[in-house]
Amino acid sequence: MARIKNKEEMVLCPVGSFLRDIEKSFGRKSKFVDHLTRSRIEILKGIRALVDERIETLDNKKSGKSRKKATKIKVD
Repeated sequence: MARIKNKEEMVLCPVGSFLRDIEKSFGRKSKFVDHLTRSRIEILKGIRALVDERIETLDNKKSGKSRKKATKIKVD
């Protein structure tokens, strides 16, 4: 009878694995790892800006601020 494995298989992102290996090789104090950390922060800030913009758009639609109103112009 075949033995049943109880261990869960881990699925890792290849890019994440690569970056983890680089961090292990160069250490956490290297300029390379510092640059990667700062770039991750910038990416997250960019995502936050997109989410904030979308929330503002939805709030404006809900409150009716985004609708443009027609104005009557008197022509001579």
